[in-house]
Amino acid sequence: MSAARPDRPTDEGERADRIDDRRRWQALGVGLVASFMTLLDVSIVNVAVPSIDRALGASPSDLQWVLSGYALTFGLVLVPAGRFGDARGRRNAFVLGIALFTLTSALAGLARSPEWLIAARLLQGAAAGIVNPQVSGLIQQLFRGPERARPFGLLGTTIGISTAIGPLLGGLLIQAGGEQHGWRWVFFVNVPVGIVAMALGWRLLPATPTGGRRRDRLDPVGVLLLGVGVVLLLLPLVQREQWHSPWKWALVPAGLAVLAGFGLWERRYARTRTPLFDLRLFGFRSYTLGSLIALVYFGGFTAIFFIFTLYLQNGLGYSALLAGLAITPFALGSAAASALGGRIVNRYGRPLVAVGLLVVVLGLGAVVFVLRGDPHGSVPLVTAVPLLVAGVGSGLVIAPNQTLTLSQVPVAQAGSGAGMLQTGQRIGSAAGIAAVGSVFFSSLADTDGNWSAAFRHSLLLATGIVALALVAALVDIGRSRRDRQAPAPTADDGARR
Repeated sequence: MSAARPDRPTDEGERADRIDDRRRWQALGVGLVASFMTLLDVSIVNVAVPSIDRALGASPSDLQWVLSGYALTFGLVLVPAGRFGDARGRRNAFVLGIALFTLTSALAGLARSPEWLIAARLLQGAAAGIVNPQVSGLIQQLFRGPERARPFGLLGTTIGISTAIGPLLGGLLIQAGGEQHGWRWVFFVNVPVGIVAMALGWRLLPATPTGGRRRDRLDPVGVLLLGVGVVLLLLPLVQREQWHSPWKWALVPAGLAVLAGFGLWERRYARTRTPLFDLRLFGFRSYTLGSLIALVYFGGFTAIFFIFTLYLQNGLGYSALLAGLAITPFALGSAAASALGGRIVNRYGRPLVAVGLLVVVLGLGAVVFVLRGDPHGSVPLVTAVPLLVAGVGSGLVIAPNQTLTLSQVPVAQAGSGAGMLQTGQRIGSAAGIAAVGSVFFSSLADTDGNWSAAFRHSLLLATGIVALALVAALVDIGRSRRDRQAPAPTADDGARR
């Protein structure tokens, strides 16, 4: 690799100074819009399933692939896409991803058969996986040290709102477009936004890779091993309802074995070249514990909306719009608290994340309490305040945890580091939905169709998963406190060694 030219500084501080403050915030704004659009499509399609079923005559297996295929390919490409952005420039990867996402959204909206829609959703998920690590990497590239807290807070707001508000926007679009064809607008709405994002992204995002104009190889063996491992892990989780053979769970240990092989390969590859993912990042406790917290928290967090939507629409007969409105308090609380969390995370650190997790547990516990027995009155009304509280807690978790997790990641590895973090989130989400959904459906069968009881039982499991993330945060806080209290080594100590 040739030495960096003097006019191409590689220090992250110098690089951030090369883009004026207004332009970097404009670039961030484009990235946040793209993140919102791609993450929204994880949840917005849930409320469109009945309309898709009627319009295309889709089977239950088809509908499952429409929902889960997006998550599968999303998680599959995150790390390779992040590495590509690190090495070849985030603008190139971002614009490519947005272009593909826009095209596949249009194809999904034009679908004339279930097979057409499934293929479009698979490609759309891959496009979303290309885009998202570029946004986290962009924050690392354009902002320095404590400056990153605020943009990561805005990114956390985007993640929280897009996940929670998807059913509401989906319900509004379906109501506006009609039951027969309103679902198509769930996809068509991405097209004008994507076109604008492409143009602005090409104009505003920095073109040069973070390490100068490098042309590193992209580790094809590592890409293959990671891809196979992630697919083997996710496939039985996202197809849990349609794939009835118990042999599907044999893919999980097989996936873990392939991922172990990926780790060994990356360690060997890193001796002479730049790996797909640098395992030394796990030497930073902030990255390791933060990734664990994110994986576990997303296992409980995303499952909540899955079972709540089922409970309201299928169990209580609420419309898609009313089901979406019921989740809005969570989204509002998350939006407000994420902005605050981004501002104060540098002051409070991991204890802020622990407080947020505790508030989420309390809020979800309150939802279980107010729905004890058969609920009287409007469920969206009686759950509004508890969900608002849980949303506030969530806002203090996602953005601050992401800020702390990526705080020590070098800028040249920001894309792949963020990609691995988000891959863990996708795996956690799939595992959480599988576990919580299994409890939901088995409880529904055991209670002779008591939807309220099924929802409470499964929500208790989701709350317990969030509590596990709280335990991980408390472990990190305890270890940090012991490190601060440990006496500093003296010269005599060194001599005795």
